[in-house]
Amino acid sequence: MIIDDAGGMVFRPPSEARSFILRVTIGCSHNSCLFCTMYKDSKFRIRSWDEIKGIIHRAKAAMPYIRRVFLADGDALVLPTPFLLRILKECYTAFPNLTRVGTYATAADINRKTAEELTALKKGGLKIVYVGIESGSNAVLSYINKGVTKEETIRACHNILTADMKLSVMVLLGLGGQTYSHVHALETAEVISAVNPTMLSALTLMIPDNAPLAAAVNKGEFLPLTARGFLTELQLMLEHIHVSAPCIFRSNHVSNLLALAGTLPKDKEALLAQLRPAIPRLDNVLPLRNNTGNF
Repeated sequence: MIIDDAGGMVFRPPSEARSFILRVTIGCSHNSCLFCTMYKDSKFRIRSWDEIKGIIHRAKAAMPYIRRVFLADGDALVLPTPFLLRILKECYTAFPNLTRVGTYATAADINRKTAEELTALKKGGLKIVYVGIESGSNAVLSYINKGVTKEETIRACHNILTADMKLSVMVLLGLGGQTYSHVHALETAEVISAVNPTMLSALTLMIPDNAPLAAAVNKGEFLPLTARGFLTELQLMLEHIHVSAPCIFRSNHVSNLLALAGTLPKDKEALLAQLRPAIPRLDNVLPLRNNTGNF
């Protein structure tokens, strides 16, 4: 649900499909990842209080029954904490049935908040944060211009969980290409194990023609995985993820070759039992073609 005239593409996690999308920023403050085209056509800016309040009140008039709000665009936690708290308060005042507010956040933005600020945001009603980990390998993170290290990512994720918010993380299969596939799988599993997120989604790398990474592919500098390679990487990653608290796992995005869903660690062996027999069947499957969009 969107009530907005700012233009541009709007993105949200699949689990926020029924949420009211409130764009408190336009675009992404980092916007330098080589694989991503989501906000390449948007000039980043923070919206004014009058803009945001106006959108909230138009939504209140049209949809007073709203139960969930998602703060967009790419990284709402770039906003100063007092401003975020003001937005949260306005949302909960405007929508009496509101049960939670969620947002995307970068590890860098999270780490700029103090523990007290994150706790205040949780008390203010920010209950779930979505973080694109993408990879646990510093070599891969550096290559794709993610702007954070493995260690910074782990710290940011711990900070969200310590503030008693739910943490949903995303990793990107194939992001290391053929060169770093093994390292990408093992070190990403290491980060997930260290973090033990509430939810984990494994998506598959698609490389739009207008993504900066496409130029590296065309030059032969980045070798994408084959279809079999993607599932082999997922198998290796799953085998080496060791979490103790329940973690909802999903690999059923439209980009994925095999739909998997379960809860780790309880369903780990069952997930692997579904995955392993599927891999040999992909021997003659061509590599995934570049996509014209992003997930």
